[in-house]
Amino acid sequence: MSCESFVSDYEAALATQDWAVVAPLIADDARVVFSDGTLLAGKEAIRAAYERNFASIEGEEFRVSNIHWLLKSDQAAAYMFEFHWTGLIQGRVASGSGRGTTVLERRDGIWVLVGEQLGPKS
Repeated sequence: MSCESFVSDYEAALATQDWAVVAPLIADDARVVFSDGTLLAGKEAIRAAYERNFASIEGEEFRVSNIHWLLKSDQAAAYMFEFHWTGLIQGRVASGSGRGTTVLERRDGIWVLVGEQLGPKS
């Protein structure tokens, strides 16, 4: 898997709304900051938050666009992007969007997310 293919693989994994599919793409020591400022430190905290989202947003679609690579090397990569999600929350259509930055590291031959920050569009 290339760092570029990580983006589509991660997007596809999130679309399953199944942590077992997403988990191999997340490093054990990853850090994620959600749009509301919540810091998720470590894979277990990330799992709990993602599973809450999967349970509360029915049929969520998460899309990434306007990817700008900040760094690409054999062992590390970083990119900025725009995101948009839609789904049903308590039977009502809901959506959101923003910008994000993701840092990847190549570990044991595969790319994994080690850091991500999601925020509003400015």
